Amino acid sequence: MSHKNLSVKTKNLKHLKNILKNKKIAQIYKKFEKSIDIDENFAVAVSGGPDSLALAFLAKIYSIKKKIVPKFFIVDHKLRPESTREANHVRKVLKDFTINAEILTWKGKKPSKNIQALARKKRYEMLFKRCEKSKIKNILLGHHQDDLLENFFIRLLRGSGLKGLISLDKKDQVDNKILLRPLINQKKEDLVFLSKYIFNFFVEDPSNKDEKFKRIKVRALIEELKKNGLNKKKFIATIKNLKRSNDVVNFYTRENIKKNSFFFHKKNKLILSEEFFNHPYEIVFRALSESIKLIGKKYYLVRGKKLDRILKDIKNNSLTRSTLGGCVLEKVNETLIITKEGIIN
Repeated sequence: MSHKNLSVKTKNLKHLKNILKNKKIAQIYKKFEKSIDIDENFAVAVSGGPDSLALAFLAKIYSIKKKIVPKFFIVDHKLRPESTREANHVRKVLKDFTINAEILTWKGKKPSKNIQALARKKRYEMLFKRCEKSKIKNILLGHHQDDLLENFFIRLLRGSGLKGLISLDKKDQVDNKILLRPLINQKKEDLVFLSKYIFNFFVEDPSNKDEKFKRIKVRALIEELKKNGLNKKKFIATIKNLKRSNDVVNFYTRENIKKNSFFFHKKNKLILSEEFFNHPYEIVFRALSESIKLIGKKYYLVRGKKLDRILKDIKNNSLTRSTLGGCVLEKVNETLIITKEGIIN
């Protein structure tokens, strides 16, 4: 690096730290720092929205303090004509603050239905693949407090159970990747303030105003509920209480898998004993879902309706052989054998 470039970089880093002299931003950063607490390299997913730009800034400051080398990734879904231009502009804006981002582009045919869900799935796939290449296991996501509320109502409308209702957590593990949401307790308006103050810019996705998407309808519903007395603090407290209940279910799910399943590593085969199914429905449902994910090596858990049907067949002794989540499920005497589909053992 030339002396001139080094001087510019030093000046920019000093400017970044000086921003923390703003009392409100300092409070936001302090809350962020308390929420993250990791000492190894990480990746940051940046969309260009105010929450992700705020995340990029906060993560950069954190990396400087901890002497960590982060990776910043911008995903260009190419779902809109202007998306590539926006991605390049976001990268340029970040670079002015010594935040070097790489653009990941979704190539190939795009969906015409269920667009947001499929785009989200593809985004994770690209991030996971790139992080695997860089040997990074921690990925920071920009979900905030408002996302927590939106997710609850979206899942409620789908008829989700306890796990679905509180599925946005501060920390999740998907395969060997750890998803971290250090902004989950931050207010959206604070993140918008931070992005405007620092970058004087953020991308406004037009789909955020398109009422054909369920998430946008839910946002409108939440705004109406606020006008009619929805207390956000009490609502967040309710979600926290539900999470505690979910922790109990997770504990017994893990115990069931540990005590009543037998994994053969060499053959990538899992055998579930008869006792595996002699537990409350939710415990069995989650344990079987996790088992299929383990053998199928998928990013996501299998759909609830399909799994529900298989559990009913097992209970009625009508299941002999079925496929789900890239796995073959075969009933042999009183046990269930799970193998990866297409593999001959």
